[in-house]
Amino acid sequence: MSDLQNRGTVKVENGRYRVSGHFHYIYPNDPIRNEAGDLVGVTNPRDVTHIHTYGGEAPFFEGLSQGKLLGTKCVNPACEAHDSVYLPFRIHCMDCLERNEIVDLTETAKTTAKVHTFMITERTGAFNTLPKPIRFVNVEFAGVSTILMGNLAVGDPAIGMQVVPIFQKAKPTYTILDLAWVPAGTAASDLPEGFSF
Repeated sequence: MSDLQNRGTVKVENGRYRVSGHFHYIYPNDPIRNEAGDLVGVTNPRDVTHIHTYGGEAPFFEGLSQGKLLGTKCVNPACEAHDSVYLPFRIHCMDCLERNEIVDLTETAKTTAKVHTFMITERTGAFNTLPKPIRFVNVEFAGVSTILMGNLAVGDPAIGMQVVPIFQKAKPTYTILDLAWVPAGTAASDLPEGFSF
């Protein structure tokens, strides 16, 4: 069996990661020559699979794949930030360090989300897969203490514009790329492929 057919897999058994297969492939070097034909270096190609664990943030990414936007809330009555709601998802309260409770903010986002600020760019940190120009939006929600950054998948952003979340449920990546935003009133037929409300 070739190495490419024996791609690595990870399973969790009895609370431990079990890794099998190949996660690192080395390819032949190629010479790099300058205009005069002198050797100045070599390529050093690698194909590496990085295993990224979510830990306590896993419910957030699982929720996106199911069309849910999950945040967290401090439930410690002795904390100054008691009942503060956070999105992005925070496992622990930043004030009292107690574990936060998970709350479903999907309906809150569908009815109260609006663009706080925005930026339009030709570059992205999200694996350079978003269509250009990329319309990054910072989204605020009623009753939520923090602001969530995302991308506007349809239309042009404006400060104060009401937006609604859309989710990549057809083929989820289990990353933040499974969440995007569109202006309120956008038709389902205008959503990017694989996304739905």
